[in-house]
Amino acid sequence: MECAGKGRGTRCIGPARRRCGRCGAVAYCSVSHQISHWSDHKGECERLEQQMKCVDVLNNFPFTFSEEATVQVCEKQETRCSFLSKRGIHGVGMWMCECSCGLSSSAASFERARSKDDGWDLPRILCPCYGPSSPISKDLCGWKDYYEWRSIPLHSPIALLLHWVHMEIIGPEIPPNRDGEKIYLCSYAHCTDSDCICKSPSEELDHSVGTVRSSAVTLHLHKGFYHDCFRDIIKDSFPHLIIAPNAGIAAYSSWSSTIELIKEINVPAVFSDYCEEACHLAASCITTLTGCPLSVPIQLNPFRQPMVVEDSALFLPCYSNCFLFGM
Repeated sequence: MECAGKGRGTRCIGPARRRCGRCGAVAYCSVSHQISHWSDHKGECERLEQQMKCVDVLNNFPFTFSEEATVQVCEKQETRCSFLSKRGIHGVGMWMCECSCGLSSSAASFERARSKDDGWDLPRILCPCYGPSSPISKDLCGWKDYYEWRSIPLHSPIALLLHWVHMEIIGPEIPPNRDGEKIYLCSYAHCTDSDCICKSPSEELDHSVGTVRSSAVTLHLHKGFYHDCFRDIIKDSFPHLIIAPNAGIAAYSSWSSTIELIKEINVPAVFSDYCEEACHLAASCITTLTGCPLSVPIQLNPFRQPMVVEDSALFLPCYSNCFLFGM
């Protein structure tokens, strides 16, 4: 973790080990950096203190691996790499996207993840290769409800992957050669069972209850910002809902034009981010730009990814898609 007072005029003298005595969410390399940063930190200190009181709630998951994926990663007893290695899925198939050790950095690695023989790399019982056996009989309030509905055991780690599957993916980091590409999940997701339906070469899908395949999900890539791509996207269909996972609204000035567009077209939009503080900063940006309060207040996402983000900017645990809010 970096010193919160980094860049305050003098160089950091060492690791950031001196935590704020009140909130405990930020740390400093020295007393001098802590003092010089107070003018910035005092406005957020009380808010971060309240957020730190919710750590146990943030780390509360029903999975058998919850302790490893939350507390142990936070305390450096475990890493994403070691967590995945224990399960025999580190650096293979779709799991390449779940750590930043370098195995997922090349285009070749990304293409390997699409291989029909190297997808989920889990037995069929741990994968959602088949659709649910019955219609939803109640609101799904969290991962436990979803796993029960899909008949997936709680020791299956697939929740680490399911959080990033989207219908439309828009962003400036999409490679130019993939702009406009459509990806069918069936080209990625295959379990280790040789006779599973996910190995079927047929492109026809049965949408009746009990046999619908999860591979029906299609991803459509668009390079650029939402406000730049919007006119082309609506040629096919006008959006009923806009979803921006891990949006980072306060971190990127490019969001200003998109927020103004969303207000203009009057389409509901739901955003998520890694921690409550990021959502608070995003909410301030949205209300400043639109002059309106949030229509969906900041709230904990019960379907946040159940593995804490390593080396976050705060001691406050951060999870992919941890909190939700909307306009």
